[in-house]
Amino acid sequence: MKRAAILSVMLAIAALGFAQSNSGQPQNPPAQGAGAQATPPAKRPPQTKTQAEYDAYQAAIAMKDPAQMETATNDFATKFPDSEVRKLLFLANMRMYQASNNPDKTVEVGRKVLAADPDDPEALITVANVLAERTRDTDLDKDQRLDEAMKMAQHSTETVNTDSDVPAGTPQDKADAYKALMLSNAYSIIGTLDFNREKYADAETNLRKSIDVYPQQPDPVVVLRLALALDKQNKYPEALKEINKAVELTQENTSVGGLARRERDRLVQLTGGK
Repeated sequence: MKRAAILSVMLAIAALGFAQSNSGQPQNPPAQGAGAQATPPAKRPPQTKTQAEYDAYQAAIAMKDPAQMETATNDFATKFPDSEVRKLLFLANMRMYQASNNPDKTVEVGRKVLAADPDDPEALITVANVLAERTRDTDLDKDQRLDEAMKMAQHSTETVNTDSDVPAGTPQDKADAYKALMLSNAYSIIGTLDFNREKYADAETNLRKSIDVYPQQPDPVVVLRLALALDKQNKYPEALKEINKAVELTQENTSVGGLARRERDRLVQLTGGK
């Protein structure tokens, strides 16, 4: 996923916040005081019920090897099948597999997150992204995989603001940036799927949403795809404007940068540079 490193850092706030705030004793839901400002209300943070559950969580979350963590997480889920923090372990394991560039395991563990919480936006976006980017024309289940990716990405846009695991006390600007970046990635997936299905007007709409919702760091791949979607609609001046942005955001010796510069040269010839 584009900007995955940034997203992983921001998403790690949730697990860190739990580890720092949960003392290992059974916790009560946080009181909703008069000064509460969350809109819409955030979900109650996951909590452990016993010291044994908390200790087992801490042991599993501290692991650095994804395979070892997966074993520990599965053991935890067997021992504490009703644990609220079981999903946090699956999330952390999914991120670890994603960081190690293991898409199959990323999807496998991501589906465990969704089995525990079908509305979790991070897992929806992560699994949808792998399905969208890793499905090939020769795959026998191509249509099924891409349809599932679209449904997941679309559903995530409905749950980012209500089901994100942002712990209490997270600065509002960080929480907002975290949600905006996830939403940007969701629209990027939707726009990419639209483009691949030759629905170029829909692709333009969703790729613009991806850029607009997180303008502080445009994804050069999204900008490039937006330019191509405009090109496919014969909107050459608009396409040239966007491809120039993609060129500015990339290095010439990268694959994306090379594609952007070739597309720019083509559009310059079509428009006379205007």
